[in-house]
Amino acid sequence: MRGDDQSVPTVPAFPGRRWLLPSAVAAELETENGSTEDQPAERSGRFGRFGRPGPRPRRTVRDWVVDFTCFLLAVAVGLLVADTLPGESGLPQSVLVADQLLGALACAATWLRRRLPVALALGAIPVGFLSTTSGGAGAIALFTLAVHRPFRYVAWIGGGHIALIPVVLWARPDPDLDYGPAVVWTLLFTVTIIVWGMFVRSKRQLMLSLRDRARRAETEARLRAEQAQRLAREAIAREMHDVLAHRLTLLSVHAGALEFRPDAPREEIVRAAGVIRESAHEALQDLREIIGVLRADAPDDTGRPQPTLAALDALVAESREAGMKVTLEQRVTDPGAVPASVGRTAYRIAQECLTNARKHAPGTEAAVTVAGAPGEGLAVTVRNPAPDGEVPPVPGSGQGLIGLAERASLTGGRLEHGRRGDGGFEVRAWLPWPATARGSTPTRA
Repeated sequence: MRGDDQSVPTVPAFPGRRWLLPSAVAAELETENGSTEDQPAERSGRFGRFGRPGPRPRRTVRDWVVDFTCFLLAVAVGLLVADTLPGESGLPQSVLVADQLLGALACAATWLRRRLPVALALGAIPVGFLSTTSGGAGAIALFTLAVHRPFRYVAWIGGGHIALIPVVLWARPDPDLDYGPAVVWTLLFTVTIIVWGMFVRSKRQLMLSLRDRARRAETEARLRAEQAQRLAREAIAREMHDVLAHRLTLLSVHAGALEFRPDAPREEIVRAAGVIRESAHEALQDLREIIGVLRADAPDDTGRPQPTLAALDALVAESREAGMKVTLEQRVTDPGAVPASVGRTAYRIAQECLTNARKHAPGTEAAVTVAGAPGEGLAVTVRNPAPDGEVPPVPGSGQGLIGLAERASLTGGRLEHGRRGDGGFEVRAWLPWPATARGSTPTRA
């Protein structure tokens, strides 16, 4: 955890290559990157990208090239068909002129295929019945409909085109092919155009879907990293509170004794000064280790081992040296078999409770009881009677107990606390101790 900034800078999609993409795809990618703002569908009232309501995207260089190519293809097909018109028998000159005029208008309308794909595909049905020179423009309109609109539009309009093919070829037979082969060839060509357009649409949607999944994966990874960092900081904060509060309370007790008893015997002053020096040294050592964890990328395995249940005797002895009255009763079947995490939690609970007893009930005798066996769990109880006099309130009281309850719940246990009937205070904790658990070698803090 070297820094607090876990944000990922937003970079434009395909920087400098927007002109290579279709306008619909480029607009989708720009919207994902926040470079464009979608207008509300109620306000725009138009179809935008991939048939969804919204503003129409601006043409890219690729769109201009494709549209111009489609226009040339429509014109080329129209000119080829116009050469065969004189071969059709029984058609007046006015019909031929109208056929070519409608074909020219259909070719010009291909420039509107991105703006009005549904209207052009619908209009191509009656125009195709009246003008055979508009066949190329009709095929382009049908392809555009399959690319830019959902399947329901393609099903209805494409079905209309397919259903009218036999009728059109019966009314305007092909001069070079018989009726049957002409119908089959035209049906295959129309179905191929529709399938091709749907394939292009699905390919674009797949690309956008994969990109969306990649962005979601990046966002989830960033959120997981932030959550892990937050949990690590909370754990470090709890550890700092449990450790430093105990050390600093010892310092406060002995410093207060020196302040209010300046005439104490020299031996007591020396002993109190030694405890202050040792507690200050321990507090600095603990603080140095915590800061080392914050600075390092990985935990420092060379630091002091974390305290376990075996260190509880040393904790009680340290509190007694500070002048506190503490009794310890251990009824643990096999202390060496207590899991390290459970023993460490029990140690922290006893440490925090003794710290609270020194702050809120000075001069009283605290009783620590630890009992348990494999398969039954480990019970930790800390009691202290009410103080003799009135004790001034301590700022921030209660935060340590909240941390202890969270620490116990993380191990699968529970913690309860409250005042007793005689005015004293009691903390009861139960921690799981599986029957098959194996403990690690006890270490001293």
